[in-house]
Amino acid sequence: MSSDFAAARLNMVESQIRTADVTDLPLQDALRVVPRETLVPAGKGYLAYADADVEYAPGRWLLRPRDVGKLLQHLRPREGDKALAIAAPYAAAVLEQMGVSVTRLDGDDLTAAPGSDYDVIICEGAVPRAPASWARALAQGGRLAVIEREGPVGRAVIYVRAEDGVGRRAVFDATPPLLAGFAVEQGFAF
Repeated sequence: MSSDFAAARLNMVESQIRTADVTDLPLQDALRVVPRETLVPAGKGYLAYADADVEYAPGRWLLRPRDVGKLLQHLRPREGDKALAIAAPYAAAVLEQMGVSVTRLDGDDLTAAPGSDYDVIICEGAVPRAPASWARALAQGGRLAVIEREGPVGRAVIYVRAEDGVGRRAVFDATPPLLAGFAVEQGFAF
């Protein structure tokens, strides 16, 4: 089966990214050239540009194009920034295309951030709550984007480190699967 991935990539940006109010032009340019199909398992390239979360390894998912585009736009990455991509191969490739220096964390333990003073941190998958170690790894003014999910619908949140601590704000709803190794703690509630 032959696929025109360049056309699919352009269609993804035009129909899934731009229509979701992702207006950052350098980000759009990077999304138009990063080959998402190289990050999915062999024979699954046709799923790379679908409006779906795509499993690239057991318990690891590429976010829907809309969701990763919106997360990246809220991070406001710029050339020369230092980034940490947690289980985020596509976001890492897009950031690198934008001239950002990226450290990738994709091992068994995703809770311990390697290094510190990151300008941006992104996670491509849902977690019940971002580990405190991720926020501690941010530089002054650094931003962390993650989807926190404890029920059927998650919230994309942005953490920002300031002099007086770390702030958190929700920016949109999303429904990606939970990352392997992160489980919602069950409790009783009325």
